[in-house]
Amino acid sequence: MNQNFPRIAQINLPGVGCWLTLILMGLLLTSVGLGWVVNTVFIIVGIMVILPVIALFVVRWWVRRNLVQDNCPVCQYQFTGFNGTMSRCPSCGEPLKIEKGQFQRITPPGTIEVDAVDVDAS
Repeated sequence: MNQNFPRIAQINLPGVGCWLTLILMGLLLTSVGLGWVVNTVFIIVGIMVILPVIALFVVRWWVRRNLVQDNCPVCQYQFTGFNGTMSRCPSCGEPLKIEKGQFQRITPPGTIEVDAVDVDAS
């Protein structure tokens, strides 16, 4: 190449050749009568763009509806869980059932909790 050639005539547009090729292929296919191929590609690309956006809104709605933040009925430690599941308190380890937006103990009523103390005989 001639190093003295002015760079005014050079245009640097990366990726334009690829897009131009795709557009020309689409125009060629529609003129031949294979427009359904181009339409199918556009529909697939549209679905690939729109579906994640819709999924994001659906997941946010579901999490907002099912996420429960409450206090443990044993130690009053506040933590978060999903409605309709079973969990353990991160503080005291009590097994809990999460129903109707509240944490409930799984142990049957009337259960007496005892803390064992180790006594030295001497």
